[in-house]
Amino acid sequence: MPMTPALTALLAGTLALALLPGCKIVPDADPSGDAGAVPLDDDQRMAALAAEIFDDRLPGYVAEHAVEAAPLRALLAQGLDAAGTAHGIRPGSEGSPWNFVLRAEGEVVGADLASRAAHLDLDTDGDGQGDLTLQLGPVIRGTALRDALDFLTFTDFRDQIEYAKLARALNDQAHQRLSLPADDPVGQRLIVEGAMTLPAADAPWVLVPTSLAAP
Repeated sequence: MPMTPALTALLAGTLALALLPGCKIVPDADPSGDAGAVPLDDDQRMAALAAEIFDDRLPGYVAEHAVEAAPLRALLAQGLDAAGTAHGIRPGSEGSPWNFVLRAEGEVVGADLASRAAHLDLDTDGDGQGDLTLQLGPVIRGTALRDALDFLTFTDFRDQIEYAKLARALNDQAHQRLSLPADDPVGQRLIVEGAMTLPAADAPWVLVPTSLAAP
């Protein structure tokens, strides 16, 4: 059968393609796919996890683990380990400080709502003096909220940096979800729940509040 010009051109093109090294036919991308999605960075992932914890796990956890101020104070009079063994959470080694989930009621005797480290001072034992500091933020110091949650462990995270970012994200959630008194809070009574770290039996009580309400 004689070769027509068209058949000759077709065979030549096929041979040229076959000789191209590493040639691969790639199908067009599916326009309905999510190929352009940008992966979340560490801050965004920890913020999402913190929000999920507040929404799904924290309310039940606080209800189960919170200790009232008066019983905790009585146990601390016997020593930090007595209080910690009864009601505390301590991650890692025995040298780590104890963390407590606290529920308390008291009168506001001091307030600083102007600074970025805003706080309230609460009198929970009726002596007229502030004995519980509530960190309102946006600057909230410490890792008490993270460390008081026994379902969070360092080994579940990639490294110390990611674990530290989770602590900050939880503090940010605490700040964002608080409903602060509209008027001057001094003289008002409040019921508060939250977490605090105690490195010693006589250490000041500094709480990261997760809820704040009038009785």
